[in-house]
Amino acid sequence: MDKIEHIGIAVKNLDASNELFRKLFGAPAYKMEEVLSEGVTTSFFKSGPNKIELLAGTNENSPITKFIEKKGEGIHHIAFAVDDIVAEIARLKSEGFTVLNEVPKKGADNKLVAFLHPKSSNGVLVELCQEIRD
Repeated sequence: MDKIEHIGIAVKNLDASNELFRKLFGAPAYKMEEVLSEGVTTSFFKSGPNKIELLAGTNENSPITKFIEKKGEGIHHIAFAVDDIVAEIARLKSEGFTVLNEVPKKGADNKLVAFLHPKSSNGVLVELCQEIRD
């Protein structure tokens, strides 16, 4: 794993949260995107070299909607940048981690993503991110 790619925060109201984080960082979101396959709308903020992703569910079956119903708003996941997501999935499986996505899928911000189950990583949902190469 190369670095923390971003921290994902689950929010109920993306517009209100965008305004809150605009005030916090002194700049608006630099990108907003809907990920239909996940039932989520995202927005991204930068603070220096760090990125924050806000995630709001777009329907009742969205993992984000379910997360908020169970745990409330707050940190949802920590994402790590990787060079080879397939190799990293294999490595982590061999180390005993439970991988939720054996095959990476397209996520927001032009990334291939896969997640580790929180039960295998001290209660933290870990996202692996690899830049999609053309």
